Amino acid sequence: MTLKKTAAIVTLMSGCTLTTLNVGQADAMTLMDLFRRNRAPETFQTMPETAPAPAQEQPARRSASSSPAPRVVGPKYYTYKAEAPRRIETDRLVDPVVTGSLRPELVSTGDTTLLSDARPYMPSVTAYAAPEVAKTIEAYYAGTDALIWIDANGVNDRARAAMAVLANAGSIGLDPQDYAVALPMETPDATDMAAREKALVSFEIRLSAAVLTYVQDTVRGRIDPNAISGYHDFKRKDVNLAGKMRVIAASHDVAAFLATQTPANAEFTALRDELKRLEASADGQPRIEIPEGTLLKPGISDPGLPAVIAAIKAKGSDTLRAEHAVALGAYQGSEAYTPDLVALVEGFQKENGLKPDGVVGRASIRILSGGDSNADKIAKLRIAMEQARWLPADLGSRYVFINQPAFTASYHDDGVEQFNMRVVVGSKTNQTYFFEDEIQTVEFNPYWGVPQSIIINEMLPKLRSDPGYLDRLGYQVEVGGRPVSSYDVDWYGSTKSVSVRQPPSDDNALGELKILFPNAHAIYMHDTPSKSFFKKDMRALSHGCVRLADPRRMAAAVLGTTVDDVARQIAGGRNKGVSVPSRIPVYVAYFTAWPDKDGRVAYFDDVYDRDMYMNRAFDATRQVRRIEG
Repeated sequence: MTLKKTAAIVTLMSGCTLTTLNVGQADAMTLMDLFRRNRAPETFQTMPETAPAPAQEQPARRSASSSPAPRVVGPKYYTYKAEAPRRIETDRLVDPVVTGSLRPELVSTGDTTLLSDARPYMPSVTAYAAPEVAKTIEAYYAGTDALIWIDANGVNDRARAAMAVLANAGSIGLDPQDYAVALPMETPDATDMAAREKALVSFEIRLSAAVLTYVQDTVRGRIDPNAISGYHDFKRKDVNLAGKMRVIAASHDVAAFLATQTPANAEFTALRDELKRLEASADGQPRIEIPEGTLLKPGISDPGLPAVIAAIKAKGSDTLRAEHAVALGAYQGSEAYTPDLVALVEGFQKENGLKPDGVVGRASIRILSGGDSNADKIAKLRIAMEQARWLPADLGSRYVFINQPAFTASYHDDGVEQFNMRVVVGSKTNQTYFFEDEIQTVEFNPYWGVPQSIIINEMLPKLRSDPGYLDRLGYQVEVGGRPVSSYDVDWYGSTKSVSVRQPPSDDNALGELKILFPNAHAIYMHDTPSKSFFKKDMRALSHGCVRLADPRRMAAAVLGTTVDDVARQIAGGRNKGVSVPSRIPVYVAYFTAWPDKDGRVAYFDDVYDRDMYMNRAFDATRQVRRIEG
């Protein structure tokens, strides 16, 4: 293969797809689906070397100036709009025929059941809640004579226990102010029974609303992920609020019941414990400020070097300092980055899980300067706890977890992490989505179906000036399912019926295999011939799919076989798909704080700025919920 051809192919081998929006003239579609329509992976065969001529006449070529090349753009981030509360219609609970009230003589001692034969008069009060919560409260109080939080003596012990849980909502990543309910004030005139009734009923309704809101929030989260951006794709959890309300009303230990609503998996527990630890402690060592723009490379001088060496002295291990004692002892603050100091930096990088190349860039500086402050970590933990609620409360016994900010994928079996590997994820302009799915198939010696985003954004400008470009690269082109030469396609027309794929080969963009979990975003895990990317610390470099550093090991794990068997399947050279014995959950996740296999929480850079959008969603939710009655 010529160097020119190799270079051309490498420029295209950077991932999967973009969601096709605002495509303009070229009508976009997901080509992965087009290639697979009515075909199993085994049916992919190499097309004839000589493609038949298209049925229609070759269209006249148009000049480049007659039709500007369209662009495919990815999903957008939205201005978050929190769900607005509505007034709880207590007026509907008023029966004008009934003359009973909440007077103490109508309430049995030690019970919340009213003795009136008819439903009691419910004074009209002003209280707000999210629509689902409001509807549940209206239905409950319209269908029962039982009050939950008040009795003959006013506010009961059950109410105080619930309020204590709500006040501690911050410990599980929620905002206590979202559930704050003031105790009813005693009226100065004890004979003003109407005022007392109204205050108690208002408290009853407001506390019920607060408790149900808390339950809903801790089960599914305050934030609707799909309202943040088009990169978020989750079916929001259903919470049976009516059932929860009945359980709360019957419970003799409301606090215990509310505690069971919070996720109890090991990952959430580790986040919660880390939050407790950080909130109880002050920041540790002061941050060492390394000058902005510092980029140390072996053999050069840089004014940031003294700060880098000072940080290594403060943060390096005893073993590292002992191994490089001579270099550290001799250093007098010079800006010259000498070989002995390069070796010191490489040692520090290695013990901190970075590429030990002696180049001090963004990743190294983040660790050297102390990483996130306590406040930064707490903010990341609260976001992580919110996002963890979008996932199942139990991730499963066997699953794959991809954490994009960590650039890692881990395989779990029997609830234990079996291995963890480096991955490459989408670049900031071609972001990987945040969603969950199920692994179904491993495809060996795969074809690469070129996504419309790459055809339009990267290939089309070249094809308009050089229509035979794809033929020379060995790609296969179809129009309406018919094989054609790329030269015979009108690249100024719609690409809706045009499909392009790269046959299996040593330089195929997907490498030896891919692991499929069919989804609307055409994202999957795969091999890659670009192995050097795994040596980088910042690995947001693809078009959206997830490239695996050790794809054979992951394929063997999900298929329940051996790496040797996977190697034999690949060596056969035939394109084929093998179904996994049982579908395996895969979480294509985005957490800037997440525990490792030992339960220690690690923190990562926000590569897509998604934490910023989460904080904006928190602010929007906070503002909407501060409606005062």
